[in-house]
Amino acid sequence: MSIIATVCARGGSTGLPRKNVRPLLGKPLIAWTIEQALRVSAIEGVYVSTDDEEIASVARQFGGKVLGLRPAELATSTAPKLPVIRHLVEQVEATGVKIDTIVDLDPTSPLRADSDIEQCLALLDSSADVVITAFPSEKSPYFNMVEETPDGNVRLVKPPSSPVFGRQGAPRVYSMNASVYVWHRHTLVKGLWEGNVRMHDMPRERSIDVDTLLDFNLVEMLMKERMARE
Repeated sequence: MSIIATVCARGGSTGLPRKNVRPLLGKPLIAWTIEQALRVSAIEGVYVSTDDEEIASVARQFGGKVLGLRPAELATSTAPKLPVIRHLVEQVEATGVKIDTIVDLDPTSPLRADSDIEQCLALLDSSADVVITAFPSEKSPYFNMVEETPDGNVRLVKPPSSPVFGRQGAPRVYSMNASVYVWHRHTLVKGLWEGNVRMHDMPRERSIDVDTLLDFNLVEMLMKERMARE
């Protein structure tokens, strides 16, 4: 049985067009995630799902395996990610690979550390169905997140049981960063919320997801600072 990494990269990104192959410090953005997955000793294969020939070519160049292009119905801007992962896992299994664990890595999260992946794998024990990554939220539904009501007023998303006078006094909440997901093969069918969910807490500075040019520029700056320290 093996641990595989899945990397899902659609060609038609809208916030920052062609972001997955956009050069980042000398390499396409997706290459940073593929190379990272290859460094993690527990991962035995890195598989890329894409609908785009250029992304497929770049993925193969940097060591990712592409088993044909993704079907069009799984490549729209509204297509959920879980069916894409399941489709890729089935493609891999069709080649004869026996999968025990799936590690899904977002190609737009290049600030993730190798240790984040390793710690997520360590959290996936027999009593956990999935491991997600998140960071301490800057906004709280108990204190400063509101929603509009049908009458046009607003209210707290999650009214606390007793008054909260500062964010620090509210129950701790986290923002998912979608950087790493880990499933057992037999729990992938449960998705995210139908089983027991564990969380790996990542710092904010490693949780930036590239969706816009501003995100990309921020990631590039932080990566330059990290390299200067190493």
